[in-house]
Amino acid sequence: MTSKPSLFHRPLHVALLGGGRSAERAVSLDSAATVRAALEEVGHTVTPIDPAADRLVDVDWSPFDVAFLALHGTEGEDGQVQSLLECVRVPYTGSAPRESALAFSKSSAKTRFRRERVPTPHWKVLHEGDHASTIHLAAEAVGYPLVVKPDGQGSSLGVTIVEQPEQLSRALSNCFRFGSLGLIEAYVPGTEWTVGVLDDMSLPLVRIDAGRGFYDYAAKYERGDTRYELDVDLPTETQLAIFHAGVAPCRAVGTTGIARADVRLDEQGRPWVLEVNTIPGFTSHTLVPKPAARAGIEFAELCERALASALSRDMPGSADVLDRPAA
Repeated sequence: MTSKPSLFHRPLHVALLGGGRSAERAVSLDSAATVRAALEEVGHTVTPIDPAADRLVDVDWSPFDVAFLALHGTEGEDGQVQSLLECVRVPYTGSAPRESALAFSKSSAKTRFRRERVPTPHWKVLHEGDHASTIHLAAEAVGYPLVVKPDGQGSSLGVTIVEQPEQLSRALSNCFRFGSLGLIEAYVPGTEWTVGVLDDMSLPLVRIDAGRGFYDYAAKYERGDTRYELDVDLPTETQLAIFHAGVAPCRAVGTTGIARADVRLDEQGRPWVLEVNTIPGFTSHTLVPKPAARAGIEFAELCERALASALSRDMPGSADVLDRPAA
């Protein structure tokens, strides 16, 4: 017996992928646990699958109606698991393999943003084997202060704000712990915002106040002083500009299902897109469930909408399991 109504005519058997081997394993497990509780509350059967413990190629996928991806980082957001699920013909939440890989590589995504006229801070790509003179010239071209970040990593792992040249070497060492490619990106003074997107529907804006320091891993998941503001006091024109800045990069990359864009609003009121997340977190600290709730979408319904999007996209005709439209 369920305590809440479901979007679907019948319970689904959901493969819930979480954990994995990436540096975001702990966050992924937390997301998966939260999603599992929500889906079971509305009557679905949920089977957790952890790629760190279960070889995905050996899993019997035949019992599953759909897969919910709460698998952050490498293997989850870079298109690998999406490709496997397409091979075994299991619908899955989130974006397709090519679009996932594009968004996961910050440099590739930013190149697409520039092509589609989506404003994004100036950047240079660096390899861990680059000569010191190459790195120096790239940093000078971007200008200080700048941000050093891995090309393919989430949760702000490996990210450092660099104010002076003498801080650059340590920041790069931190960055290259998470891969051989990194970016140096112009730092945008101003405020931090995020825009959640469900297919083509944008969720309410969230302003992030990280308290001390910047919005790093500790501010996201460990400290208790980060504030998330949904009641924003901004001119309507500025709010609309942030909304557009959030939706435009998702369209440029081609995301589907639930995604999130991270935006900086500079001191002149201009938005700059930092990146797109194709599998945003689903924990108590994360940034899609909060604005969804403000829009009247409770967490269980948000998870079901992600499933409905996957089913309607990947299995034409399967929408007959829906009890009512997802949009």
